[in-house]
Amino acid sequence: MKRYLLVILSLVLCCGICFAQSERKSVRRGNRQFKKEQYAGAEIDYKKALVADSTSVTADYNLGNNYYRMENYTEADRYYKAGIDSLAKGSHGADAFHNMGNSQLKQRNWQAAIEDYKNALRRNPDDQETKANLAYAQKMLENEQQNGGGGGNNDQNQDQNQDQNQDQQNQDQNQDQNNDQNKDQNKDQNDQNQDQNQDQNNDQNQDQQDQNQDQQPKQGQQPNITPQAAQQMLQAIQAQEDKTQDKVKKEKAAKLKSKQKEKNW
Repeated sequence: MKRYLLVILSLVLCCGICFAQSERKSVRRGNRQFKKEQYAGAEIDYKKALVADSTSVTADYNLGNNYYRMENYTEADRYYKAGIDSLAKGSHGADAFHNMGNSQLKQRNWQAAIEDYKNALRRNPDDQETKANLAYAQKMLENEQQNGGGGGNNDQNQDQNQDQNQDQQNQDQNQDQNNDQNKDQNKDQNDQNQDQNQDQNNDQNQDQQDQNQDQQPKQGQQPNITPQAAQQMLQAIQAQEDKTQDKVKKEKAAKLKSKQKEKNW
């Protein structure tokens, strides 16, 4: 009977060692993924560690940090709290409470954040970052109380106002861009209209010049005349020619007569 008990105990110890080794390997893989900011992969490895050892405080704490980086603060709180009892007794208690306070701060749970920061400072009184975060949480709680518990609403209103202001700025920028585009389009249209008007004026002037040239007789060409007018012109030219011939004949006759008298001397 004792021999059977020894065998069972040996098997339990072996299984425990195997599970412990699997948990540590998964945690180490998760840590490497976390450092590379590959949070989805780290989440898988940390959960594998918890499957191997559901009491792994290291896996709980690291998984809480991983969810905090993923901005899933609800899940971060869950895994922080799962291991906080064990962590509070160890050397990492101050860090655990500090990180829990940060998660509560992100969720605007000012009072819970204050308590977590105080617990962190009880374990590490010289942590300046925790002191600064505690002062901020206390100031935000004070503002909320002074405003009748509407501090969170005021923050939301401020965020909404910032978003509205940003939207207005974007609209103003878009309006300025549209105005500039309209100006450019109007300028292009005006330039195009001016060019068209100039071209039309040039064409009209050219047409008028061509028309005037067509109406005037071209150099080297006779104007168009009727047959009757041409006949009259020919007759006038012929009469002038006859008159000129008569005059020439008379002059020749006079010269001949003068020569003849000279010969008679």
